[in-house]
Amino acid sequence: MSFDLSVMPTKNILLGVTGGIAAYKSAILVRRLKDAGFDVRVVMTQGAQAFVTPLTFQALSGNPVHTELLNPEAEAGMGHIELARWADLVLVAPASCDTLAKFAAGLADDLLSTLYLATKAPVWVAPAMNQQMWAAKATQRNLNTLVEDGVHVIMPDAGSQACGDVGLGRMPEPEDLADQVTAYFHQAQRAIAEKFGMLAGKHVAITAGPTRESIDPVRYISNHSTGKMGFALAAACYAAGAKVTLIAGPVSLDTPNGVRRINVQSAIKMLDTSLQMLDEGCDIFIATAAVADYRVAEVAEHKIKKAGDELNVALIKNPDIVATIAQQSKRPFMVGFAAETRNVEEYAAGKLVAKKLDMIACNDVSRKDIGFASDENAMTVFFADQYQMEKRDLEKASKQEIAQQLVEAIHDALHHEPEMDDE
Repeated sequence: MSFDLSVMPTKNILLGVTGGIAAYKSAILVRRLKDAGFDVRVVMTQGAQAFVTPLTFQALSGNPVHTELLNPEAEAGMGHIELARWADLVLVAPASCDTLAKFAAGLADDLLSTLYLATKAPVWVAPAMNQQMWAAKATQRNLNTLVEDGVHVIMPDAGSQACGDVGLGRMPEPEDLADQVTAYFHQAQRAIAEKFGMLAGKHVAITAGPTRESIDPVRYISNHSTGKMGFALAAACYAAGAKVTLIAGPVSLDTPNGVRRINVQSAIKMLDTSLQMLDEGCDIFIATAAVADYRVAEVAEHKIKKAGDELNVALIKNPDIVATIAQQSKRPFMVGFAAETRNVEEYAAGKLVAKKLDMIACNDVSRKDIGFASDENAMTVFFADQYQMEKRDLEKASKQEIAQQLVEAIHDALHHEPEMDDE
């Protein structure tokens, strides 16, 4: 069963701001949540407006701020119901002692407390108050009630307080709260992907980037590959529910979220690591790496000094990683890549057969608009004859978009019954 990540929750955050000096932090929190891609709407209690104006939150969120329970401009005058349905998460930060008591008692005498009762979305509270108020038995009793009701309580920090006391009761920093919210949605999306994703339950191994073949301790042979396509594929496979191992040559790219990364330098090391993936139960092997075809026969122990106008270095052929993996008894579904400068489709179709691959994606790296360093790509995908699937032309798009289309192609091939030989 396939699952389109674009239909996941829209990540709407309803931020409740209550009375307390920590309300100034909530303005920064709105900015951090917006930076993370969330749509934020703010509800302010009367007490909160004594510390920060609604105009501040409106400017930061880009949405009107809600302060009144009964809004004549809302649909049927039921603004609280509209907001309750809109939210994917209700976050109250800071959550005052009074607000916690209202929530625990089920009171609904203002917009925020009414929303709490009306929403089906998860509710998080970040209490902020004087350390003695936090320690009071009534407050702890209310917190226990909220936890039993399914509310997620974000523990306050300890430290100096505005009143001069020192102890628990400080609202966590906005960056920490934003990180927790982001992690929550990531975990929720991951759970959906693991259940419904196109590659749910699959272990995908991907090689990416160039290799470096040493000449001496200073010099090496390499190529212009940046690894961008392989890294985009790793992120797309993980988003589709797969366990992903990224075998990366020397590149300057951040590891995609959730992806296991193994760094290598040479073709021999990349091959050894790739073979280890078979022992780990690799289901799909994607070879995007631009592996050096040759390596130096004898690497100099010390830096080679300049002597004359020529330097002769003997080269020997490197093993073909994707062909070697394809020949193993524990052979996974094999995806190759062909970066060519001429006769692109012809060479790719030949590699598909010669290396016994299930699928190959090829592109013309002589094009300046989709070359190694570009953030965009365009590819043609061929499938082995037994799948009886027509080639696919992937029009020029970002490498992230191309990666998603390649995941779809892999999924379709995996779920297409190949014809078996009569022998």
